[in-house]
Amino acid sequence: MRAVDAVMECLKAEGVDVVFGYPGGANLPTYDAFVDAGIRHVLVRHEAGGGHAATGYAKATGKVGVALGTSGPGATNLVTPIMDAMMDSVPVVFITGQVRTELLGTDGFQEADILGITMPAVKHSWMIQHPLEIPRVLHEAFHVARTGRPGPVVVDIPTDLSKADIPYEPVTEVHLPGYQPTTEGNVKQIRQAAKALASSRRPVIYAGGGVILSDASVELTEFATSDRFPVTNTLNGLGGFPAPHDQFLGMLGMHGTRAANYAMDEADLICAIGARFDDRITGKLSEFAPRAKFIHIDIDPAEISKNVPAHIPIVGDAKNILAKLVNEYRALGADPSRLDEWWQRIHEWQERHPLSYTESSDSEIKPQRAIQAIYEATGGDAIVTSDVGQHQMWAAQYYNFAKPRRWINSGGLGTMGFGLPAAMGAQVGCPDQTVVCITGDGSVQMNSQELATCVANRIPIKVFILNNGYLGMVRQWQELFWDNRYSHVDMGQSPDFVKLAEAYGATGLRLTSKETLVDDLRTALATEGPVVVDIRVTREENVYPMISPGAAAREMVG
Repeated sequence: MRAVDAVMECLKAEGVDVVFGYPGGANLPTYDAFVDAGIRHVLVRHEAGGGHAATGYAKATGKVGVALGTSGPGATNLVTPIMDAMMDSVPVVFITGQVRTELLGTDGFQEADILGITMPAVKHSWMIQHPLEIPRVLHEAFHVARTGRPGPVVVDIPTDLSKADIPYEPVTEVHLPGYQPTTEGNVKQIRQAAKALASSRRPVIYAGGGVILSDASVELTEFATSDRFPVTNTLNGLGGFPAPHDQFLGMLGMHGTRAANYAMDEADLICAIGARFDDRITGKLSEFAPRAKFIHIDIDPAEISKNVPAHIPIVGDAKNILAKLVNEYRALGADPSRLDEWWQRIHEWQERHPLSYTESSDSEIKPQRAIQAIYEATGGDAIVTSDVGQHQMWAAQYYNFAKPRRWINSGGLGTMGFGLPAAMGAQVGCPDQTVVCITGDGSVQMNSQELATCVANRIPIKVFILNNGYLGMVRQWQELFWDNRYSHVDMGQSPDFVKLAEAYGATGLRLTSKETLVDDLRTALATEGPVVVDIRVTREENVYPMISPGAAAREMVG
């Protein structure tokens, strides 16, 4: 069969049910193969939209996402989604077309060295050099993307090789001798961790996105409730432990709760699970958790002791390790009353410093209230994507995620324009779920063209724009750290988002009053098809509390 038909067979063998992509000259043979393949293809309006959609699909479903682009600018338009997936450890296979082999290195039309360009941004990449390699390489790509610490991979296929006829043999097993991730965890170190936890007086469980990636949310909850361990989540870890639980301290980090950050600061033992001690978590690294010893559980050995030295390092899959750690801990019979004083201290922080904001005296909508209203209107049971900025932080603070894979955002790279296409991908992967995108008037314009994709494919996402007419987070920093010298952050009143939605064939709504906000949002959610809701919010509201850049967690302001 043709090599491109073998590509389709490989995709089907890997369980791929949808591909997001955009055709061009170099990947035309692949697109010809779609005619007979029986695989759903979603034609996006920009390759970046396709890449982010594949990421949203992967985050929502736990499956491997697939995105296609052609050579040259088609491939380079995928660089941001590739880097985004790398930073958040998302399994996505990016398949790019390439110029004919005899043109490689000649600066031919639409030639780009996509392997060289993406080298720092991928888990691994392959350039097909012989058509017979295609089946093996594609299965290796899926294996590498989904196993160990997940991540994006790139497969670059020259157009002449993709048209070649090959004898197709199904690949039933992938074995890469140089790639054998550790998954089980060292039993001796797990026992050491259990003993350290049993003797600690001020422990904190600090759980990141790795808990969700390994589908370990049930194990995390069982571990936390094997005693009265306080739990805090990173931005990407939200939903990994149920927010309504009375052992949950809230999100930690730059815009986390005071209780979470103060607990980390005074802890004597921190158990980090699937988290990487990012700078948005630690604040001033030299003053981070000065009283604590660290247990660090992560499947990627390169993360352990990278930023914070681990006293008890455990390399392996969080799901496997937590199941063993619970058993080891319970066998020790630790006295739960030793944590009484610690919880008393935490409860004092929670009572003294709850998340709060000043409600408007008129009908004006505060952005925090908008998030609370979205939570109420959805019953707290939607898949929520976001873009990056103030709206993202307010969503993280005020939408209490009770389940994993319900909070999908660009954590590590902080990509504006992520939210709308990610919602599109999540909705395609979870057609029976309510999917909403919480975005800002700046972010939504970076990939608003994907509204056309949603209309054409009947993808009924609901886009809620917290519209303050500013690049809000940049404006906040200019206010706080640059003496109110606002420089190029006013977005004005263009476009009219209601008219923009209608121009694409979607429904557009504008909300300006808090009095009817929840009912209006319920109306939007009940409306068929894609809906864009322009929510006019307070223009110069700031996200608090906040750890200022370079400050310690104990120095939170606001």
